Amino acid sequence: MFLLKIVIELKRRKMIALANRHGFTARETVKCSQELDHLLNIHQKSKEKKLNMVN
Repeated sequence: MFLLKIVIELKRRKMIALANRHGFTARETVKCSQELDHLLNIHQKSKEKKLNMVN
């Protein structure tokens, strides 16, 4: 989970840099944003799974 958080943060920084360089609607920025969304979904699901295991 710790490694996933690092990957998410790096992807977020990359997306911001792309947006600053190419704009928010540029193909590269949108693709990176979608990749970030995917990583965030994985993170959220793993948190929910851990929570369900505790209950």
